[in-house]
Amino acid sequence: MTLTVAAVSANFTRDLEQNFAVVEQTLADARAAGARLVVFPEASIGGYLSSLGNHGDTAGAGPRSLPPAVRLDGPEIARVQALAGDTVVVIGFCELGEDGVTRYNAAVCLDGTRVYGSYRKVHQPLGEGASYAAGGGYEAFDTPVGRLGMQICYDKAFPEAARVLALDGAEIIVSLSAWPAARTATAQNLQEDRWTYRFNLFDSARALDNQVFWIASNQSGTFGSLRYVANSKVVDPGGNVLATTLLGAGLAVAEIDVEGTFRAMRAGMFHLRDRRPDAYGPVTALASPTTVRREHAHA
Repeated sequence: MTLTVAAVSANFTRDLEQNFAVVEQTLADARAAGARLVVFPEASIGGYLSSLGNHGDTAGAGPRSLPPAVRLDGPEIARVQALAGDTVVVIGFCELGEDGVTRYNAAVCLDGTRVYGSYRKVHQPLGEGASYAAGGGYEAFDTPVGRLGMQICYDKAFPEAARVLALDGAEIIVSLSAWPAARTATAQNLQEDRWTYRFNLFDSARALDNQVFWIASNQSGTFGSLRYVANSKVVDPGGNVLATTLLGAGLAVAEIDVEGTFRAMRAGMFHLRDRRPDAYGPVTALASPTTVRREHAHA
């Protein structure tokens, strides 16, 4: 059975009403294309940080500069559910923790009747930890469109993160981003920028590593000092890009056959089956890579 999926490329700011208007229109466009799963970018509700590094939001500029923090059971998420209807939606937001103070860079998967799963970003780049607390792990979950796993932005640079989800049975991994162009020596053509290259390479590599469908959404346009590279896409388990927005805003829509593709691809080389965990000890070592090398050298 085939499934039509859509990865969103769009711009989101601090204006919640504008954000919800974008979500509503995007969902209408995706439904018109037959999509049953729609993946929005990181920080779609309230926007991302206005800068990264030792300045701006990430230097503790104060709560006024930060995205609004909302609760998973709050009215903002309920509003997304009302817009979702029978479409499975994954969307990023700033989550207010149980203590009413701690903030997380988060994502939620839902439809109009149910929240299927939520996730708090684990890996934090370039001072993001000054604005958000880190999540603690990865877990796949079942939805009407298959078993899903979620990641946010920098997570895709860590192959272990995707592998954990694949080992937990994820058939589709969604990767939500607010991924910008390089801050220095930015390419005149953003499609040729080195950070765009890395973003796209990670997407294809993680899909192929784990032989899963990979749906990557990303913000487009600009916000604060950040210039986003878009390139939202759908990647098959062979690492092939089925659809992409490139630098533009809009939808990358593809029809996928999860069961049929898995049956054909995993009948031969199946990366998860052929793993050798006994040989991977240093991967999960808590020591730094340098320490691990020294320990092996003196073993």
